[in-house]
Amino acid sequence: MSVYDKLKELNITLPPVAAPAAAYVPFVRTGNLVYLSGHIARKDGKPWVGQLGKTMQTEEGKQAARAIAIELMGTLHAAVGDLNQVKRIVKLMSLVNSTPDFTEQHLVTNGASELIGQVFGEKGLHARSAFGVAQVPLGACVEIELIAEV
Repeated sequence: MSVYDKLKELNITLPPVAAPAAAYVPFVRTGNLVYLSGHIARKDGKPWVGQLGKTMQTEEGKQAARAIAIELMGTLHAAVGDLNQVKRIVKLMSLVNSTPDFTEQHLVTNGASELIGQVFGEKGLHARSAFGVAQVPLGACVEIELIAEV
């Protein structure tokens, strides 16, 4: 099954690449690797603001991370032209806006990891880091970046 058939089965439409909010580009391709800049969680077109452990619980954070995965796939599509050309999702790095005592950053990040795995199958199995941070740009609850091999 192609990546696009899987997206259709999951009722996912890839969004266009969002314009950068600062001095950076959405992606850089060098050799056979594509580095995607961090994408913040968005809800209804606006930053999905919140802090895990204070104003948000793990399940809502996981939904935010899943939403980011969809945005990342849209950017990856723009970078390579065809997601079926992806040989491997190499790594995700997740920054979770959380209180000092919140310890479920890894579970929040599963929202992105699980969707990437569903869409890409074996090619979607990736290395990952999940950090708790004091703040994410614009007050967003989660930011995730991705590296892919094409």
